[in-house]
Amino acid sequence: MTSKKRGWLALAIERIDADFNRSADTHLIAFPMPEFEGIDVYLKDESSHPTGSLKHRLARSLFLYALANGWLHEGSTVIEASSGSTAVSEAYFAKLLGLPFVAVMPRGTSPDKIAAIEFYGGRCHLVSDASELQAESARMAAATGGHFMDQFTYAERATDWRANNNIAESIFKQMTHEPHPVPSWIVCGPGTGGTSATLGRFVRYRRYPTRVLCVDPEHSVFFDYYCSVLAGMPEPGLGLSRGSCIEGIGRPRVEASFIPECVDAMIKVPDALSLAAMRLVSARLGRRVGGSTGTNFIGVLRLAQQLRAAHRLASIVTILCDSGERYAHSYYNPQWYIAMGIDTSGADAALADMLANRAPAPLPCAGDW
Repeated sequence: MTSKKRGWLALAIERIDADFNRSADTHLIAFPMPEFEGIDVYLKDESSHPTGSLKHRLARSLFLYALANGWLHEGSTVIEASSGSTAVSEAYFAKLLGLPFVAVMPRGTSPDKIAAIEFYGGRCHLVSDASELQAESARMAAATGGHFMDQFTYAERATDWRANNNIAESIFKQMTHEPHPVPSWIVCGPGTGGTSATLGRFVRYRRYPTRVLCVDPEHSVFFDYYCSVLAGMPEPGLGLSRGSCIEGIGRPRVEASFIPECVDAMIKVPDALSLAAMRLVSARLGRRVGGSTGTNFIGVLRLAQQLRAAHRLASIVTILCDSGERYAHSYYNPQWYIAMGIDTSGADAALADMLANRAPAPLPCAGDW
């Protein structure tokens, strides 16, 4: 590498480090759950990052990883396959470094996310078939001489799961003075697999008894893949012809960054129930959250029911992934539910039963409960 290229690389890393130093940690919110007295629930609010979501951490790590590997240079076009939030965050960092950015996205991605990417100077390349995102991104990178970030391959290895203020370290530090400082469970969704891998590795590395529950949405293959691994017959070739309705989590194919051995248990959550939980969390917080937070909350409820049945006092931590303001045209639009054929009243009733512990929703479960 020439001295000029090394000079640009040093400046790029310095800019990202400076941006990190200007950012405070995200909040850990105690969430009201009067239905489950003695079981404390917390939301790690990742919506307060500069780009508004959990993916800000991932994007920063991916850029540093690509820079340290020598994959990015001055003028590189950065390309990513993303349904929105990762692309928003990567567009932010690309702008910070003065690099062009292209997001390869499903055609049905919310207009609010597209606008956020374009706000940071990114360009959106929309495809009709979500299963073609990876191939189209690789093709565009080859055609432009750019770099395909490939979050679904590199997320788990780009993140420093031992330190560097990762999300797991932050959670345990913020829990120090709570009644139950070591969470019984942490709940997350499998978007790239990077967060579940970071959490699972961290709790093992630090020798915590905390377990990780991964909640998979409808129209995603991660749960089925996890079950195949547990059965000793892994099926990495599993695939679907469509993507998840819950943006940011779930995938139509098994991704390299999803490490099933880092997860203690999984459940699969119907979209209607995820969105009912999203509305409930929003109502109790007094502000809108995204659909993936609703999926996470169903996992929290499932665990709270189990802990109460065992007469255990404990804490559960989950992730508030992003703000609901990005979904004004979809999850917070009554006409969208009609167009998608989603039964809101039935889902609201099922959620009320879960809260009252009358009839737990029959959710597919697997792993060590």
